[in-house]
Amino acid sequence: MADLAVSLAKSVVEGAVTKTLAAIEEEATLRQSTQNDLAFITGEFQMMQSFLNVADEERARNNVVRTWVRQVRDLAYNVEDCIEYVIHLDKASDCHCRCLPGFIRPELPLDKAVAEIKLLKGRVEEVSLRNMRYNLISDSGSKPVTQQQLVPGASVGATTFDMLVKARDTTKMQRGLGDLTKLLITKKPGGDLGVISVWAAGGNADTTPIIREAYGKPEICDSFRCRGWAKLSHPFNPHEFQRSLLIQFHTNSCLQKKSGVDVGTLKRLEVAAEGELIEEFMEQMKERYLIILENVSSMVEWDTVRAYLPEEKNHSWVIISTQQSEVARLCVGDPWQVFELKQSSAEHSVCVFFREGSQGDGDKSKQTTMVMANNNEASSSMGVQNNTDMCIGRFPLVKVRDSQMKDLRGYLARACVNGVPVISVWGIAGVGKSALVRNLYYDIMYDSSNRIFTMYSWVDVSHPFNLRNLAWSLLSQLQSDSPQQNGISNPIQECHELLEKHRCLVIIDGLQSTEEWDLIRHYLVSTHCRSIIVVITTEASIAIHCANREEAMYNVKSLEDDEARDLFKKKVGTFPDSSALRDSKDPELRKLISMCGGLPKVIVAVANFLAPMTVSWMKTAMNLSDRFMHDLETKPEFDNLRGLFGWMHSYFRTCPDYLKPCILYLSIFPQGQSIRRRRLVRRWIAEGYSRDTSNRTVMCQINGFFREYIISRQKDEDLVFELEGRCILTSQRTGRHLVIKDSWDRDKIVFSSIDFSRLRSLTVFGQWKPFFISDTMRVLRVLDLENATGVTYKYLEQMLKLLPRLKLLSLRGIREICHLPSSFAALRQLETLDVRDTSIVTLPPSITKLTKLQYIRAGTAKEPSVACAHLSWLPCCRRACPVGGVQVPAGIEELTSLHTLGAVNVGFSGGNTILKELKKLTQLHKLEVTGVNKKNSKEFCSTISDHVHLESLSVWLCMGNNEPCLNDMFWPLQKHLEKLQSLKLYGLAKVVPPWIKDLPKLTKLHVNMAISKNVNISEVLGEIKGLCILRLDIRPLEDGDGDLNFCVKVNGVEQRSYLNVRILEIACNSELNVSFGSLAMENLELLTAKCCTGSAVKFAELKSLSKGKLKEVWYLGSLDNKVKVDMENQLNQHPKTPALKLEEPCSS
Repeated sequence: MADLAVSLAKSVVEGAVTKTLAAIEEEATLRQSTQNDLAFITGEFQMMQSFLNVADEERARNNVVRTWVRQVRDLAYNVEDCIEYVIHLDKASDCHCRCLPGFIRPELPLDKAVAEIKLLKGRVEEVSLRNMRYNLISDSGSKPVTQQQLVPGASVGATTFDMLVKARDTTKMQRGLGDLTKLLITKKPGGDLGVISVWAAGGNADTTPIIREAYGKPEICDSFRCRGWAKLSHPFNPHEFQRSLLIQFHTNSCLQKKSGVDVGTLKRLEVAAEGELIEEFMEQMKERYLIILENVSSMVEWDTVRAYLPEEKNHSWVIISTQQSEVARLCVGDPWQVFELKQSSAEHSVCVFFREGSQGDGDKSKQTTMVMANNNEASSSMGVQNNTDMCIGRFPLVKVRDSQMKDLRGYLARACVNGVPVISVWGIAGVGKSALVRNLYYDIMYDSSNRIFTMYSWVDVSHPFNLRNLAWSLLSQLQSDSPQQNGISNPIQECHELLEKHRCLVIIDGLQSTEEWDLIRHYLVSTHCRSIIVVITTEASIAIHCANREEAMYNVKSLEDDEARDLFKKKVGTFPDSSALRDSKDPELRKLISMCGGLPKVIVAVANFLAPMTVSWMKTAMNLSDRFMHDLETKPEFDNLRGLFGWMHSYFRTCPDYLKPCILYLSIFPQGQSIRRRRLVRRWIAEGYSRDTSNRTVMCQINGFFREYIISRQKDEDLVFELEGRCILTSQRTGRHLVIKDSWDRDKIVFSSIDFSRLRSLTVFGQWKPFFISDTMRVLRVLDLENATGVTYKYLEQMLKLLPRLKLLSLRGIREICHLPSSFAALRQLETLDVRDTSIVTLPPSITKLTKLQYIRAGTAKEPSVACAHLSWLPCCRRACPVGGVQVPAGIEELTSLHTLGAVNVGFSGGNTILKELKKLTQLHKLEVTGVNKKNSKEFCSTISDHVHLESLSVWLCMGNNEPCLNDMFWPLQKHLEKLQSLKLYGLAKVVPPWIKDLPKLTKLHVNMAISKNVNISEVLGEIKGLCILRLDIRPLEDGDGDLNFCVKVNGVEQRSYLNVRILEIACNSELNVSFGSLAMENLELLTAKCCTGSAVKFAELKSLSKGKLKEVWYLGSLDNKVKVDMENQLNQHPKTPALKLEEPCSS
């Protein structure tokens, strides 16, 4: 996208300014001249920031501006790299070398840095002068113009682009109405003069051929006896205008009658006086006429011409040709519609504007207008029924859609019962939310047994938003007669009264802002409204604003892989001779379907494209997979996806500049792979995309379709490049981020041909090779080898010697690594160290010198203990197993920047000393500790009490005799962990520490414990008011079945408890009976049970559990048929009949 280069440049320049300022403040050892150079560079970049802030999308489309912006971005990268090099220098060794005589003293690194800064200063000056030389971007906001007028025409701007997207979207939704000939032969209600504007979007498209084609068609010639074409002159001469049209009227009429042209009449008209011309012109205007006005550039011109066109109510038309979207829109008046007639490129099209309703009543029946009488019989024409069939069959319902239809019915039923006037349905574009609601809409409308609603209306919101137009659209569907014919002058008030007095089902599709809804709610929805309004939107924030309650919001999600393939097969199956494609298990086809991202709109479009190709579908599928996003955006067969791409373009364009690099960064991870939130955020921080350590963004998995879209956007920016499959030798491989896929053939020759001088991150999936590290990777910041194979201590030592500027090092999951090499001490810029699930048990003493460390994750997962045996077959739940913490060296207190540390083993002989040092790390936000026992528990409690910033705490207890521990952690009560949100306690016995209920912000609790029949843990857990996620790993102390009761009673009376718990997960390695009572967990949405072979979780009272919210019950483990039948019976009696999903344990 054109503005992407500007957004990326802004982000990089901001980072360069920050780094340079920090260097000026911190590096007092720099020479004064260098300090001055850095100050100059900072000032110039701050000015460039200001310039970039006014470089809107239209300017960014200028090739000269885009080149300059990229030069600024690359220069900012170089400055930032140089500053980091200066900061990284070992000043002590420099001072030592300076004591040597000049003739034997080597060139010092600081001297090199000073020389490089001098060169950079010169480059910065040149780039700044280049901006002024070509007047590319000015703070006044003027458009860029080169001295030689290098770019003669302005490109399409943001407003024009939005209009173009709307035109394409409307054309897609109401295909056929955008045909110019059909519009012209349509007779309008009342016979008023009709106006059509043909607009050249982008300024370079030619409207004449399209208008000329319609102008000369036989049906047009038959319909209009008087036809004329006028190109406006300046100044406008009305009499010459009339003379020209009269001559054309006569000539065209004779040609239509196939008679000779009367030369005498032509001569008379050529010399006719003004009075004679006016009289004959007015007489001719009584006939139905068609006039083409070419080159209309302003409303003044149109108003002048319009004064000479009498209103005879004879169904005449005027076509205006213009390159101005505002002129095109204003000429036709309100309410208006716009369609795309022809697309010449992504930014240039020919569109047609016309007044809404000018298609005529006959065409209107083909739209989505439904009117239902009180007897529930459809009073619309057969055209509506055909459209209904089309809408219902647009996306064949796969199994998950049946479930979602059922959910939507439940939402609608509860809204009717509880008097909720608004339901919100939201989801990303293309996910099928409108199709899903439309299926439900028609099902209810044509259900003869339905007596809930008496009137129905579906409105697609037009933009720019106009409440009066929306009200007219509603009325045209809620009333069988035309609102204008009924003499309605105030459509808004009429709609308000209808919605208040009648039971109407109204669908408002395409709401784009909360302001639009505020207008609708204020003027149309009363407090006593009897109707139900369903709002469809792409934004969760708009959905919650409209519904004003979470239980009235429904999120339509993309299809899972199996569901996507099911939909593809069903759609392909509607074509003849398509069995080979339908039944194919070809991996390339599966990959192609996966690239659709579970979006029904895209899946159906791809199926429609491939199904007719009974012989060549395999080759076509492979070609489509290779050019997926390009073909979907450019091939006419995928025109129906233009609305989806329009939404995506708009979403990305309006996204804050600082987020765009973060979004593009997601393409590093393979399609379908789950991404740990911490991994992503720490990488963002190391790259400079995020300036703080907060975790506001949670990403689990990148949608396949959006990943392809992201990749296609950043190809010209040299950001991410991948090595996969069999790569050919090329000089084009360069970029900031290199990803080595598991599928790459590890060709050393190809790897050696890559330019690594600008490489900032290296991510390896699969097998590691020694040649993956090069001495040219001098600015590498991120080395992510998580779960890579073949990495040994020898290779690790080699790579750390060559990569001294690393900010993030991840060796997570590499079991071959037992300890960190001595070269590790040279990573003085290191901020993130992740050696979790390696074989490292001791961190080296040299780690205390890495004072910039913020994040340390270490510890090895041990084999599950008896209490955790139920998790041995669940790799995804390894976190619930005891973690073997690492020993940290004395001096850990020096790492004052740490905010995440774990898991630290304090159970060895020097553990108390380490606890005292941990007490001094007051900036910790997340802490993981193992080896807490009776001997060190008091010291541990003292340490924790001082950590006022702690948000997450995980504790592994070592209690061999099952005695309670930590019960007196905050007693007598002195300090609380007031910010603690997540708490994990492993190894508890008999009771839950009572202080847990006093943690004011606790939302997530994971408890692993042995329970006794005589102790009710709900006495504590049930009182945690803000708890949202509760995970329990339970082991009964006594032989026999264990009992877990969530019912909380006071003086024998059951109390409401666990009010905010949304997710409950219970795991056990024995028989466990679980009961809830009738007032516990009324907001629970997901219930999960996990157990191993030979054990079972038996639930009671499921039919009364969370009657309005429970969606799913997951059971992971072997389930006895009797227990299964009992659970199914209980869930079938539940008001929401939640789904029961079973998963057998996989072999270990």
